[in-house]
Amino acid sequence: MTMSLFDDDFYSTRVKRRSRNVRGSNSRQFRGLRQGSMFRVAFISSFATSIIVVFLFVLLNNGGSAEPEAKPALAGGQALVETSERIISASEKVRPAVVSIINVTKQALEMQGDLEEGELPYNTSMGSGVIFQKKDGKAYIITNAHVVQDAGEVQAVLVNGETKEATIIGEDILTDLAVLVVDDAGIDTVAEIGHSNKLRDGEMVIAIGNPLGFGDSLTQGIVSNKKRIIPISINQDGNYDWEQEVIQIDAAINQGNSGGALVDLNGKLVGINSMKVADTGVEGIGFAIPIDNAMPIINALLDKGKVIRPYMGVYTMDLGLYLDSPLAEDNDEEDAEQSTDNSEEFEVAVPVIPEGVTDGVIVLESVGPSLDAGLAFNDIIVELDGKAIDSTMDLRKYLYNSKKIGESLKVTYYRDGKKSTLEVKLVEKVDEQEER
Repeated sequence: MTMSLFDDDFYSTRVKRRSRNVRGSNSRQFRGLRQGSMFRVAFISSFATSIIVVFLFVLLNNGGSAEPEAKPALAGGQALVETSERIISASEKVRPAVVSIINVTKQALEMQGDLEEGELPYNTSMGSGVIFQKKDGKAYIITNAHVVQDAGEVQAVLVNGETKEATIIGEDILTDLAVLVVDDAGIDTVAEIGHSNKLRDGEMVIAIGNPLGFGDSLTQGIVSNKKRIIPISINQDGNYDWEQEVIQIDAAINQGNSGGALVDLNGKLVGINSMKVADTGVEGIGFAIPIDNAMPIINALLDKGKVIRPYMGVYTMDLGLYLDSPLAEDNDEEDAEQSTDNSEEFEVAVPVIPEGVTDGVIVLESVGPSLDAGLAFNDIIVELDGKAIDSTMDLRKYLYNSKKIGESLKVTYYRDGKKSTLEVKLVEKVDEQEER
């Protein structure tokens, strides 16, 4: 017996016995049923035709897409493409402009001895760089200053594996930026400069570089903070010399990524990868120099080979560090401890710190303009042009950000406990020493 898949007989393959009687009233009933069935068939056919017409209309008005979907738009009205496709497109656009940097240090050159062809000397360091300009047969590369520190020879390795000898045009230790130059033979791609100030927290970015010697490596992440301020110790001595504004990202940054490209999903250069936090339990905290901050430094290096800043001429120590040191504690206990043997008596010159003064900088040495103006050893500088100076970093920031070469600087200081002022005429710095 045939079974129905549904409860109603309309969908059943069974035939009712009474439907076989076609005589008399049953015949008229059959004719009525047949006319009703024809009406239902016509209705269903018309309905199906309408559905097909609507489907074709939607199909033709959506470029052949049977299932059109609303795509959100970017701020500029540009349709949003799938993120993975944008990453692929952006990386293809920039990768040929990212190079690996090999720094054969001066020490390495002295120690290399006899090496086989292609073998790198001991003490060779690696980093990354970005080709940002081609001009007059030359290609110019941005990298970090620490990537080419103490360089004896520098090489740039293109994405196709070709190695070119590179020359350092200029470097700036304070901002950790440098410019290299190579011949432009075989170089067809130059990174397009973007605008880091248009980045948004949470925006997807790409880091491209040479981590651990794996050239042409790509990682992705987001902008964790587009304007993070971090202290910098130039000499790695634990004393902070400067504050750097950086882009914090969570894209993987490893040794060798320094100097590489930070790129947005439009394939534009928005930062130069610089450093990461490397500590137990710390993951996904990397930093890049914003390209808007980097380009004025880069242009200065291209123009003069260095960044010209006003020069005051003092070596200093933070007063706070001195007060926390054992030397200050010893001086508090005894102003001047006398030796039992007068012939062996030795007196250490210590600064006289007025009561209540806890912030400022102690002058360790005064040279050039400051020496000419009268600043001396153990003077305690507390103000510049009436602005309180708490540390060496404050002094440097005010000097570099607020003053120009040729201007006068009003210095308020304590000498032997007495407060005085003098003026220092600022000049151009003529070397790369770390004095102010």
